Amino acid sequence: MSEISTALEKCGALRFGEFTLASGARSGYYIDIKKASTNPEVLKLIARLMADAIRADPPDRIAGVVLGSVPLAAALSMATDIPYVMVRKEKKDHGTGKLVEGDLVAGERVLVVEDVITTAGSCIKAIETLRAEGAEVVEVLSVIDRESGGRENLDAVGVRLRSLAKGSDLTKGRV
Repeated sequence: MSEISTALEKCGALRFGEFTLASGARSGYYIDIKKASTNPEVLKLIARLMADAIRADPPDRIAGVVLGSVPLAAALSMATDIPYVMVRKEKKDHGTGKLVEGDLVAGERVLVVEDVITTAGSCIKAIETLRAEGAEVVEVLSVIDRESGGRENLDAVGVRLRSLAKGSDLTKGRV
């Protein structure tokens, strides 16, 4: 079992049983990533592992999708000193009404961090938003790839997916 798998299970974020996912699909396991990202020790581990993953080719900026990926983006930013932005799923009726919060310069190479990738639908919308702002998005780094079509969907929009763990790693011998 990987370091991340052990940490997710220890903090209670990895659960086994019958679950309905946001996509409507059924699954024999569930990852309550918010439980992990609100645990300082697990969040530090995720940030360290993500920082190690991007060390050879760091981006200009990190992006986290509101809400679930923002703690990951903030922790990775603090671990690497790479600034981050937050990508909203929809405009707010108040304030500036921006979809991208934080400083983003057109032409910057942006790494999108995600908690769990299933089909990558919300991630692809965030990529489209970032690209509309002039960002170059070529990679997504997720904590978990559920191996449910997300990689293929991201490939279709020219974005590579890397993950700290795959669903098959988490469920080996259990589901």
